[in-house]
Amino acid sequence: MFKPISVSPNKQENLSYFLQNIKGYISKEEHLLTNLANFSAIVFYFFNDVNWAGFYLYDGKKLYLGPFQGLPACTTITLGKGVCGTSALKREPLIVPDTRLFAGHIVCDEASLSEIVIPIIKNGTLFGVLDIDSPSLNRFDKIDQEFLEKGLHVLIDNI
Repeated sequence: MFKPISVSPNKQENLSYFLQNIKGYISKEEHLLTNLANFSAIVFYFFNDVNWAGFYLYDGKKLYLGPFQGLPACTTITLGKGVCGTSALKREPLIVPDTRLFAGHIVCDEASLSEIVIPIIKNGTLFGVLDIDSPSLNRFDKIDQEFLEKGLHVLIDNI
């Protein structure tokens, strides 16, 4: 079993630890749900000031709730609706500094004030999205996006 490394106060160093843990826990030998559950737990552990981290998976028609860390959430999301549905439809990452200003934002937890959503594409096909919420405004930036995308590449290579 891979042993988590302590969280560092230095953002770059901490995100490097995040990637090390993703590489240590995500494996082709593990079941898909196991990998998704561990990925969301590792995000929740290494990304400070986060109140929800998890997946919405695409079934060919809509996004449905997958493994996550945090409070219960919306169970299905239509493509093009909310931050997750918009990211999935456009197949591009979205960083929302203030969710209250995002037209059509779906409120699952009123404490969530900023959000990052990254679509997961495997072999040209939408698999789902990684969704992370924070109770702070302007929580997410391009550095977070870069490291999350690197982590998702490890995940994609192992599913």
